[in-house]
Amino acid sequence: MKILLIEDDLQICEVTRKYFTSKGAEITIINNGSDAVSITKNELEGYSIVLLDIMLPGADGFTICRNIRHFSDIPIIFITARGHEEDILHGYDLGCDDYIVKPFLLSALFAKCSAMVKRNEGSSDSVISCGAIKIDTRKLTCYVDNEEIELTPKEFSILSYLMEHQGWIVNRDTLLDKVWGDDFFGIDRVVDNTIKRIRKKLGNAGGQIHTVIGRGYKLTET
Repeated sequence: MKILLIEDDLQICEVTRKYFTSKGAEITIINNGSDAVSITKNELEGYSIVLLDIMLPGADGFTICRNIRHFSDIPIIFITARGHEEDILHGYDLGCDDYIVKPFLLSALFAKCSAMVKRNEGSSDSVISCGAIKIDTRKLTCYVDNEEIELTPKEFSILSYLMEHQGWIVNRDTLLDKVWGDDFFGIDRVVDNTIKRIRKKLGNAGGQIHTVIGRGYKLTET
């Protein structure tokens, strides 16, 4: 597992580096937001996951996350002292995969990273269709009427789960567990916000995702 840590707190960098390398991981550290925001697709090649602080000199973590999402679906975990609900929701809106508020346990962070990387690398090689929507779970691509739609990793994961269970009613707790993992302790509103964004990106096909009041969501062919 190769990790990119973007963090300006030198003490956090050092203890994280020591712990992760003791577990066999390779870790690269960037301390300045300006350096991180200029990362290119080629420079990110080979990394398994990005750990990203928000309050950084030069450019904040939200800007860096937005930039990375322009060219990569690599898993991103925010690790930050900013624990307000609006910050957490904004992080997920930008496409982060998890949001951890400091202080945190290094063992828990490593476990999250390992599980996330395993899930990301374990995508199946299959194409699933439902109505106007088609996804490729290996290439992580989505099409509506043969036009590619850009989705964040979490958006794709939710749509993929609904596609795999089309016609079923899937509740919020199931989506939180299957997409964010059973160690997620965030806000369940993140599911509703993510579904809203998916519908908007899918255009008319977004109507295939139905809200079943009091029960959850259901994907159908129409």
